[in-house]
Amino acid sequence: MDIATVNALPYEEFVNILGNVVEKCPIITAAVWSRRPFVSLTALEAEICQFIDALPESGKEGILRCHPDLAGRDLQTGTLTRESQEEQSGSGMDLLDSSEAARMARLNEDYKERFGFPFVICARMNDKANILLQLSARCRNERQVERARGIQEVKKICHLRLQGLVLTDAPNKL
Repeated sequence: MDIATVNALPYEEFVNILGNVVEKCPIITAAVWSRRPFVSLTALEAEICQFIDALPESGKEGILRCHPDLAGRDLQTGTLTRESQEEQSGSGMDLLDSSEAARMARLNEDYKERFGFPFVICARMNDKANILLQLSARCRNERQVERARGIQEVKKICHLRLQGLVLTDAPNKL
């Protein structure tokens, strides 16, 4: 679909199609719908990022809490969103051996205990070895640093999800 089609979508359809570009946060997509028309995919993405950036720190943490644990219960039980399932599988999270899975589970718990939200990384830009390495390293960050890093990762995920839904060709002529 091109940006002109996105701009023409009624509210419900816009939210239905784009509502998970930020994991389980259709409220963000709903909020930016009223900012149409978008001149390009880049403009749409910028509106989403501006909305996120304007949130208080508690709102940003709320976005992070909407993300599932990597290689966690939701992956094992098949209850991930379609997008998260594809992303985690693509990075090898569904292929961890027993020692990797145990390490991932322990690190996920340590991370959540330390920060109060799950570890977020753009799985499509990483493989399982790097994800484990980053999770281990990021457990040592300060809360404020890690919250900002998590939001950067959310924006990377959003960028890739939007690219999968909207053609990046020609800008819309307003």
